[in-house]
Amino acid sequence: MIGIVDVGGGTRGIFGAGVLDRCMDEGIVFDLFIGVSAGSANGAAYCASQRGRNYRFYHDYAFRQEYMGFGQFRNAGSFINMDYIYSVLSNSDGEDPLDYDRLQSSPTELEIVATNALTGEPTYFNKRDMPRDRYDIIKASCSVPVVNKPYPVEGVPYYDGGISDPVPIRRAFERGCDRVVLILTKPKDLVPDNRRNAFAAKLLEKTYPEAAKRTGTCNAVYTESVRQAIEWEKEGKVLIVAPDDIGNLKTLSKDAAVLDRLYKKGFVAARTVKAFVAGAK
Repeated sequence: MIGIVDVGGGTRGIFGAGVLDRCMDEGIVFDLFIGVSAGSANGAAYCASQRGRNYRFYHDYAFRQEYMGFGQFRNAGSFINMDYIYSVLSNSDGEDPLDYDRLQSSPTELEIVATNALTGEPTYFNKRDMPRDRYDIIKASCSVPVVNKPYPVEGVPYYDGGISDPVPIRRAFERGCDRVVLILTKPKDLVPDNRRNAFAAKLLEKTYPEAAKRTGTCNAVYTESVRQAIEWEKEGKVLIVAPDDIGNLKTLSKDAAVLDRLYKKGFVAARTVKAFVAGAK
């Protein structure tokens, strides 16, 4: 059983879009796809075999004022307009609809990680939890604390899956995978700066204390998970696909040239995936 994990990372997720477009070009089919945050949206388009769709969302639509910005935050309390991205654009009657039927019939099992804002624990949704034109579990997985309000799924508030299980590679092995491709959107030896998360955790303490705890420790969990993945890579159980450099690109950066360059880096970096997958069969 071959799995793939996409950790997302805001607009840096365009690197994963490049990786996945190459996988589609080369006919690579994974048994399990686990997506976190923007990686969950990448996974939905991959399972729906919609090559190029993720690129349009990162590179084209993200520059629209309806997509994200301080105006959205001022008016609605969320910097990123999840309903515009995953409803207005993505619904059956939207400008760029997700191919729901193809997604559901895909042989690839899709798992989407979100964080229960009340308990701080990860929830692993699957595509059966996603009715047509109700992509709430993707919206929940992408809702970064403080930047966005938690997004409700069946009345329960959820935050970004990255605060509770930022690199769910153990989850992939627990699900029965023998080998796992891991898409990172930062160089694998980069240790994240925790100052921003520590500040976010402080702001969350009164409203969602358990989510606040997870936010404060998620960078340490990320670092340890990547360290473990590097060890598994030496054993041939994991293939890490990561950019060698991301320049000054931040989680919510909007620079068309830099985004395009990162997409191309992902496409090139994915050259090793086919041989890795073939070696497992």
